Amino acid sequence: MGIRFNCVCKRFGPKIILNDVSFEVSDGEILFILGKSGAGKSVTLKHIVGVLKPDSGSVFVGDTNVSILSDEALTAVRRQCGMVFQHPALLDSLTVYQNVSFGLRTPQYLASLERPLTENEIQKIVIEKLSLVNLGSDVLDKMPSALSYGMQKRVSLARTLAPSPRYLLFDEPTTGLDPITTNAVNDLIFELSRKLNVTSIVVSHDMQCALKTADRILVLDQAKILTIGSVSEIKQSNEKLVKDFLEETLALFLPSSIGGHG
Repeated sequence: MGIRFNCVCKRFGPKIILNDVSFEVSDGEILFILGKSGAGKSVTLKHIVGVLKPDSGSVFVGDTNVSILSDEALTAVRRQCGMVFQHPALLDSLTVYQNVSFGLRTPQYLASLERPLTENEIQKIVIEKLSLVNLGSDVLDKMPSALSYGMQKRVSLARTLAPSPRYLLFDEPTTGLDPITTNAVNDLIFELSRKLNVTSIVVSHDMQCALKTADRILVLDQAKILTIGSVSEIKQSNEKLVKDFLEETLALFLPSSIGGHG
């Protein structure tokens, strides 16, 4: 089993963020979560790793109900989840090699091993993960400041992949990127999900990215799931918000063709 939300409700003070939200993501599936700003997309991700707990309902990662776990018990679940943030958040004082290998040296990761990794084993893993994001060993000794923003994003993704997570959670991974780098990141999400057979949940505002990459798309609106379905089903949706997202995507390519559609 992948990830499952069962009747999840969450509010901050008087504001309802999630209202009876239920969905399931199968093993190996790529699910995009779309919605307007403040729709609860990132809040949904935070429930998966137990940073937030639902006011009611439950969240399952595999067979584990993370909603009822203590912080200590959540460590094992969080080891299975790789978070990819909007910004690379690399450690400026460390080389690419040190950044990517960082997660392989934490007490939490080491506790999951029968024995500590040798430095040669760590290096092999680092090079392998960099290769997965189309970077070579020539970047190992470079500092983050010597890399383009797009390359920093790739290094950040390699760092996330290093401890071999079972689930990849992306929070607005293409925000602020140029179209070419955006396409490259979307291709990586798809390729990594397939190659590594990991489950990927991508929080995004970009319908174009979702249409290209997702197996299914979930749209949040007013604290509820407005719709969820395959790419073809989403394209046929009659929901106004979904139509607006689709029309906005079309406008990027055919700005003169949508006038008057209403």
